[in-house]
Amino acid sequence: MATTSSDSKPEEQPTEEGMEADRSMSRSDSGSGDDSLDGLASRVHRCPLTPSLSPRKRTTSQSKTEPPLLRTNKRTIYTAGRPPWYNVTGTTFKEAFVIGLCGGSASGKTTVANKIIEALDVPWVVLLSMDSFYKVLNKEEQELAAKNEYNFDHPDAFDFELLVTVLRKLKKGKSIKVPVYDFTSHCRRKEWKTVYGANVVIFEGILAFANKELLKLLDMKVFVDTDSDIRLIRRLKRDISQRGRDISGIIKQYNKFVKPAFEQYIEPTVQVADIVVPRGGENFVALDLIVQHVHSQLEKREITVRSALASAHQGQPLPKTLSVMESTPQVRGMHTIIRNKETNRDEFIFYSKRLMRLLIEHALSFLPLKPVSVETPQGGVYEGKRLSGKRITGVSILRAGETMEQALMAVCKDIRLGKILIQTNHDTGEPELHYLRLPKDISEDYVILMDSTVSTGAAALMAVRVLLDHDVAEDKIFLLSLLMAEMGVHSVAYAFPKVRIITTAVDKEVNDQFHIIPGIGNFGDRYFGTDAPSDWCESDEGMDF
Repeated sequence: MATTSSDSKPEEQPTEEGMEADRSMSRSDSGSGDDSLDGLASRVHRCPLTPSLSPRKRTTSQSKTEPPLLRTNKRTIYTAGRPPWYNVTGTTFKEAFVIGLCGGSASGKTTVANKIIEALDVPWVVLLSMDSFYKVLNKEEQELAAKNEYNFDHPDAFDFELLVTVLRKLKKGKSIKVPVYDFTSHCRRKEWKTVYGANVVIFEGILAFANKELLKLLDMKVFVDTDSDIRLIRRLKRDISQRGRDISGIIKQYNKFVKPAFEQYIEPTVQVADIVVPRGGENFVALDLIVQHVHSQLEKREITVRSALASAHQGQPLPKTLSVMESTPQVRGMHTIIRNKETNRDEFIFYSKRLMRLLIEHALSFLPLKPVSVETPQGGVYEGKRLSGKRITGVSILRAGETMEQALMAVCKDIRLGKILIQTNHDTGEPELHYLRLPKDISEDYVILMDSTVSTGAAALMAVRVLLDHDVAEDKIFLLSLLMAEMGVHSVAYAFPKVRIITTAVDKEVNDQFHIIPGIGNFGDRYFGTDAPSDWCESDEGMDF
């Protein structure tokens, strides 16, 4: 039974000062605009502390993700991270919480969605608009659309098969590509928007509740109920000012398609809603109810990974997927230098780079090769080998893993590079994903994942999970590290048995602070010459904040 919240209370709205995010420009020819009208003040209750929303000028659909970050003139500060969404086996344990927003054309769905995002105040929120999934019109249908004769409010106007596939993958934590629909040409643009890392997904659209498969994916269903006269006036204002359309054409389309579709397909779905929100974004009581419920559901899904890793796999033999470089006198000599606490920074960097170069060369020998014949300058034929695959991509776990990029680029010409920032939350002790930048089509590549040291394996585990979520094959991932603890080796190998683990040395112990013993110290600080303050320090894996 739906719960209807009708009261609203005035309160000052939080701002997004300093937040950098792609603003949604989703728009439907069926009308999903929710601009407030100056002339409706006498008819619609407006909170005096709620700022008026500026008109949204948009000609393309675009879903958005909300990365929690602040930008200054000199640097980017990542303010909140994504906690583990998987268990110690590496399997996705925590699905994204999906909120479905349904309502008539120009009812205020996007306004409600944005205010929920502001009030939730949780990282990694994705807004997915149904507008992105309009079908591509053929020539005949485009001609009808130009004459306001095409019904954009009918279920047949949407690509529900693609929509369900995308939402299902996003809910499971996978990286997805969302089409960008151009409403001026009624076709999809060549570039699709990549979205990844959703803790909460807000899915909004006029027919969000009209498909049974979609309903199964929604954890919470909200119907935005707005007076039909208000919706019509909003639509008139939007289409005249932003589309250059004439009033007669707008009224014609509204009476012929929009109003009948609302009565036949949209209004009846209010019966499946969990909450009905009259007056949209100005109904603060309803928004509070939604936010409280989402927070309670997210708390139930919290999991711990690092402590579980620390107590697992003790006494187990090292896995066969581990390859440790031969400890030659030269390798052992370099380890002696970089492990020595008295070694100055210049020598530490020099011998670390030498060791990295050897490690990279050793790792490349594990890549699959195929036989190939070449003709020599003397006219002879040489039977050689060549990489059996498209290309190699390097991905570093910031910041210490970035030190290995130079050695990789020196060995692999024109290699593509990606970066993943993982920090430890001091309150929970868990790793958190703060930022990632991966090359396009990385799913087709062999990926060399680099971190200077691996202790518990928590950061490496998260980085591998990110790559798998971007459809990189597990057996195409090579984890490289100068020094690893047995605990970290076991953690990665147990969760991802097909990942190749390659290092120059393995130490047996990890202390209570999760530092490798005897270890190498704080590699990042020793390499970059930084002395971290008490509230900002870098551990043996990833960065702590």
